[in-house]
Amino acid sequence: MAVIKIDTTQYQAQLSEKEQRITSQFQRFGVEQLEVFSSEPINYRQRAEFRVWHDGDDLFHIMFDQQTKEKIRVDTFDPAAPLVGEIMQVMIENLKPCEVLRRKLFQIDYLSTLSGEILVSLLYHKPLDDEWLREIKSLKAKLSEKYKIDFIGRARKQKEVLGDDFVTEQLTVNGQELIYQQVENSFTQPNAKVNISMLEWAQNLCKPLKNDLLELYCGNGNFSIALAGSFNKVLATEISKSSVHSAQYNIAKNNVDNLDIIRMSSEEFTQAMNGERTFSRLDGIDLKSYDCQTILVDPPRAGMDELTCDLVANYENIIYISCNPDTLERDLDHLTRSHNIKRFAIFDQFPYTHHIESGVFLQRK
Repeated sequence: MAVIKIDTTQYQAQLSEKEQRITSQFQRFGVEQLEVFSSEPINYRQRAEFRVWHDGDDLFHIMFDQQTKEKIRVDTFDPAAPLVGEIMQVMIENLKPCEVLRRKLFQIDYLSTLSGEILVSLLYHKPLDDEWLREIKSLKAKLSEKYKIDFIGRARKQKEVLGDDFVTEQLTVNGQELIYQQVENSFTQPNAKVNISMLEWAQNLCKPLKNDLLELYCGNGNFSIALAGSFNKVLATEISKSSVHSAQYNIAKNNVDNLDIIRMSSEEFTQAMNGERTFSRLDGIDLKSYDCQTILVDPPRAGMDELTCDLVANYENIIYISCNPDTLERDLDHLTRSHNIKRFAIFDQFPYTHHIESGVFLQRK
């Protein structure tokens, strides 16, 4: 059996290395003390994707070595959340003897929650016919006796959904229960417990702040829903249709009545705020009615463009969530012309990798 095993005795050392690296990289901004939020050392990933390898009658998950591109058999996977690890084994046991479900299967994706739901996506190099549907319905019925499980089958120009194409996560954040719809193939934070740490950190930051909040790149409302209780009103933007749809669902599920989310890119919103363009998507939204003194940004790895940085610098308080220290450093060069860094945190979303999630709080000089 091939096991992706983690040496948990190395966890603290790898986290300390990240802390030292970020402290050194951002020292020129006056950052001397980081707030450090650790991960569980194993079983921390709520989602995982594997290619599938066929070897005669055998069938197993594989990964590829990033350096050598060599394929690595994966039977058990320590980073996976316990439910993902369990369902990985269950899937192989049930797929192996079923020619209809295993033939031309090349990838399996798993999306799970702390609340015990899991969605399994099966990707094929063949059309999914009635026979496939009969077999997957039979497997879903069998596994649903024990698990809260749904399936998606994907092939070229084809998507078959058995149940829902999302899971519903429940997170307890500073004692408050928050509900989040997480859709297959949409971005969600993979390390749910570290996500809770991020949300609690942001909530504690926002408690003394007043007036309204603007959030750019809001995704499914992860931060804006958690922070809505600290502000009179919240306005958030997101470009992804599926994420906006999930955000609207999450607003309703959490009974949030002071949050509006609009589907716009940060560049488009900057143009709207500067009066350069009008957008029908802003019909019914009176931008002048907001008194946003705080802005939260959680951009992609590329960070923010210069015009968005200019927009962000207009606000008294800036909360910058970053998944890329290099673009964060570049953007802070811009933002620290007008603002001082008050707090700097790192969140170990991706243990044992070079990736680091950071949170920076800035206030106007």
